[in-house]
Amino acid sequence: MQPPAASFNLASLDRAFLDDPYPTYRALHEHNPVHRMPDGSYFLTRYDDLVEVYRDTKTWSSDKKIQFKPNFGDSLLYEHHTTSLVFNDPPIHTRVRKLLAPSFTPRTLRAMQPRIEALVDRLLDSAEQRGSIDLIEDFSAAIPVQLIGDLLGIPQSERGPLRNWSLKILGALEPVLSKEQFDGGVAAVTEFKTYLRDLVARRQRETVQDSGEILSTLIDASEIAAGSDKDDRLSEPELLHNCIFLLNAGHETTTNLIGNSVDLLLRNPDALRDLAAHPEAIETAVEEFLRMESSNQLGNRRAALDTRLGDTIMPAGTYVHLCIGAANRDPDQFPDPDRLDIRRHPNRHLAFGFGIHTCAGNSLARMEAQVAIGRLVRRFRTIERAGQPTRGGRARFRGFLRYPVAVRA
Repeated sequence: MQPPAASFNLASLDRAFLDDPYPTYRALHEHNPVHRMPDGSYFLTRYDDLVEVYRDTKTWSSDKKIQFKPNFGDSLLYEHHTTSLVFNDPPIHTRVRKLLAPSFTPRTLRAMQPRIEALVDRLLDSAEQRGSIDLIEDFSAAIPVQLIGDLLGIPQSERGPLRNWSLKILGALEPVLSKEQFDGGVAAVTEFKTYLRDLVARRQRETVQDSGEILSTLIDASEIAAGSDKDDRLSEPELLHNCIFLLNAGHETTTNLIGNSVDLLLRNPDALRDLAAHPEAIETAVEEFLRMESSNQLGNRRAALDTRLGDTIMPAGTYVHLCIGAANRDPDQFPDPDRLDIRRHPNRHLAFGFGIHTCAGNSLARMEAQVAIGRLVRRFRTIERAGQPTRGGRARFRGFLRYPVAVRA
């Protein structure tokens, strides 16, 4: 049974909620949209409240040093999650984001699209030959891991551990952290950091570098670059942890986006037939998939100043949880919000956040999804479940671990 709105608590979620949180989100939005939880934090479900928090970066801090200390202590998980781009405020956030920006310009993305198309076609060729695949392992996860591997210049033969490292590091961000999740996350950061340190050393010995590869850009902007001026440069931990962040952010969200999108189409066969007949609708379709099943369901902020949200007074130090999954189904923003409408317009969802923390790779994720889902739907006359899917069982990141499907051209 899912928790009623009055007693909802992120620290005690049951399996029913993790499988389908939307009835609970709907009840909270209707009856208690600024919901105070037992630990004194607030759970926000209204679209306008999330936009207000995202927009006011002076009042609402993204810095997680205080929040993460009780769970992570002095571990490498703490070092990672308090060093990477997403959990920092300006000027650190501004400096790192500026370095990443050239990798996600329209020109760069246009140059990448043929590579994405070729990769997707190879995966679909394999699916057609086999007749059945696991949608996650054999398709949706394979695409971003390959692309982020390319961006970081990771040799093809060394990409095997990447997905598992990412899942374990991000799994440690769940509202309730088990010892197993903590230990797995620390081990993953340790192994990934060790690997990257070796990769950076190898890259520095190379005389020819790919100008489109982000690792070389980050190395050149770091303290370890030969003859570098250390003012305003990335430290070695910043270099390594933002490489880890790039994999995690680019892999998990896009894997879930593609998997969740296909699941939505299989649960809405009329929409699947419509998209197959009208492939030009893929852009608005992907926006609707992002809205209805946001890969990232939760964010949070800490009040740096005394403030007020609606009628609720919040002193400095108050934490708020931004429920993206609920805001994206706010009926005041999205008419008939629980209905899949692949031509919905306007569609100002918050799946990639808002304001200065809007996901830097949002255009790449959109392109990956449009290519992957569009080509999948066009290639196969029949796409259907071939067994029971397994959800990831997480509150923050919504997706599947396994999803067997049968396909026929």
